[in-house]
Amino acid sequence: MLSVGLYFNNHWSVPLYDSHLHLQDPRLQSVLTDLSKTYASMGVERVVVNGTEEGDWEGVGQLSELFPFIKPAFGLHPSHIFDRSPHWLGNLEYCIDHYNGYVGEIGLDRWIENYDFEDQVEVFRKQLRLAVQKKVPASIHCLNAWGKMLEILEEEPLPSQGVLLHSYNGPIEMVPQLVELGCYFSFSGYFLLDRKTKAQATFQTIPIERILVETDAPDQRLPEDKDEHPLPLDEDGKAVNHPANISVVYDGLAKILKMPVEKLIDQVAENYRRLFG
Repeated sequence: MLSVGLYFNNHWSVPLYDSHLHLQDPRLQSVLTDLSKTYASMGVERVVVNGTEEGDWEGVGQLSELFPFIKPAFGLHPSHIFDRSPHWLGNLEYCIDHYNGYVGEIGLDRWIENYDFEDQVEVFRKQLRLAVQKKVPASIHCLNAWGKMLEILEEEPLPSQGVLLHSYNGPIEMVPQLVELGCYFSFSGYFLLDRKTKAQATFQTIPIERILVETDAPDQRLPEDKDEHPLPLDEDGKAVNHPANISVVYDGLAKILKMPVEKLIDQVAENYRRLFG
């Protein structure tokens, strides 16, 4: 099997796509200067940068104006709904319109501390409806709330293009229902850990035309032996994931799916364009 790097040294026609990451995060400030050159050398054509709180939406939008490979998305992550302003929904709509963006990262999360689940559900529904109104896809986060997530996705109208279940680690049994609803599923480098056998097995059951690839940088760092672009630990001593690791994620997923990486690259490119345009 060819590696992504070798493949692109000989085939420059099909680009790579990162469907979910956070380049506005201060932990990645040091890599932004050279990122255009890095992405160009790898064949990365487009990445979806997701805002997670009102305070970073403007930064995401500005990055999309500086770097043509960035497509912005704006949303309230369930971790940040407590500090939203009274005008958050109008501010969100403005950013989507002004920067020609998508909706994301939005969702449900019972794992975070001191969560108000009813409030999460209300905020999530409003953002999902805004995506439908604006006719744009949405990038969805979910942890420990898959039953309620499925219920909402079945009850609410969804964007015609579909929605992305970012770093999908939900039940394997739920995949057919989510596929029927028009969902896409992105695979992150975190799932390359040896212990993530459940997630790996789940992606083997997902239709190939619904799979995307992501880094979620600076989060979800790859296993140390697969991290080709290591960065220093952050000030809290936590690992930082470099966005250039997207090629490693493609390679790792191709091996899990037992398919040539060039075939996966072709298919993910088609899937990305179908969902995100």
